[in-house]
Amino acid sequence: MRLLVVGRLNGQLSTAVKMAMSAGAKVSHVETIEAATHALRAGQGADLLMVEYQLDIAGLIAANEAERIRVPVVACGVGADAMGAAAAIKAGAKEFIPLPPDAELIAAVLAAVADDNRPMVVHDQAMKAVIALADQIAGSDASILITGESGSGKEVIARYVHQKSRRASKPFISVNCAAIPENLLESELFGHEKGAFTGAVARRIGKFEEANGGTLLLDEISEMDARLQAKLLRAIQEREIDRVGGTKPVRVDIRILATSNRDLAQAVKDGTFREDLLYRLNVVNLRLPPLRERPGDVLALAEFFVKKYAAANGVPVRPLSADARRRLGIHRWPGNVRELENAMHRAVLLSVGPEIEEAAIRLPDGQPLSTVDPAARTAHAASFAAESASRGFVGQTVASMEQQLILDTLEHCLGNRTHAANILGISIRTLRNKLKEYAEAGVSVPAPQMGASAA
Repeated sequence: MRLLVVGRLNGQLSTAVKMAMSAGAKVSHVETIEAATHALRAGQGADLLMVEYQLDIAGLIAANEAERIRVPVVACGVGADAMGAAAAIKAGAKEFIPLPPDAELIAAVLAAVADDNRPMVVHDQAMKAVIALADQIAGSDASILITGESGSGKEVIARYVHQKSRRASKPFISVNCAAIPENLLESELFGHEKGAFTGAVARRIGKFEEANGGTLLLDEISEMDARLQAKLLRAIQEREIDRVGGTKPVRVDIRILATSNRDLAQAVKDGTFREDLLYRLNVVNLRLPPLRERPGDVLALAEFFVKKYAAANGVPVRPLSADARRRLGIHRWPGNVRELENAMHRAVLLSVGPEIEEAAIRLPDGQPLSTVDPAARTAHAASFAAESASRGFVGQTVASMEQQLILDTLEHCLGNRTHAANILGISIRTLRNKLKEYAEAGVSVPAPQMGASAA
């Protein structure tokens, strides 16, 4: 977490800086909003700005946006009344921190903005295999493509790789390619020169240069525009970048990590992603299994989140009841770890007894978790497969009967290869080979649907 403090370092603000440092933040300081924009433009990265509320917060945010710099702001101040705090929020600050500061409040604000404190909680063998591979390759400078469903922990594993690498003491810079508009992403990544576009009043250092010596994470790389993909490919190949409006290349020394929740091989076939870029990014692939494929992690993660949010909300840590643990174990978790985390946060707030009861674990709309047991789902699918097998197949070859049975079973299992293979009594490898054969012959193969696993 990188914190840039803006304002005069009086006694109270100095205390706040020390508290932020104690909470793990790397703190730098400037006195004016002009100096803040200049520092950010020059490549002094920050995840958060803490600004004295008397300063022109709206002007600071406007100046940053004109330079295509997007960093959240929290306001702070001594003796500010409700009107002053409200004015700071209206000007664009995300939060107001009264001074003299409270250590827990400082830590909570930093955690809410950065959320860097996300340790690896791993109990399941499927995830342990991923960690073992990550440990093996962390020390190299090879590019890594981290794939998995949304919410499965791709950025967490990226930070883990960085922390285990030789670059651990250098910057870890993350850019969400899906969250930044296309017209801003180029400048965000590569920086720009003065006059490159309206509002570019000075040179700005981009994320590539900001990450120099360290690691750059390109989150959701599949959402990047084709034109930028070409520029990114050159940056990876040549280890140099061109700022927007620049006339000469700039050398960079970084390691590239990328994440995607989409099938990039299919995106290549669809013409939306460059094949040569995929080869450059995918030197090593870390595939994160969805939470439903690592059941051994569910309760461990749930207990971790209970402790985390009990502390954050100042309530006692309650154990999970037996019914709650059972319900957590059979839920499909289509939103993966992120869904589990939100569910446990709600449960911490809703529980009133000595334990976290089953009724407190709810979906975002307030409904209870699914009551369908996966075993019952599988039994129903098996019954369906038996019905399919008993149909009249007179006049068809054995191969065509087999194909129809496999595809019918797969469709009923919502594309879940693992469930379909279990019902059919064949190995997952055999099923994959059959599906590949069908696809190459031009046969439509059911794709995994939301909440189903491609295994």
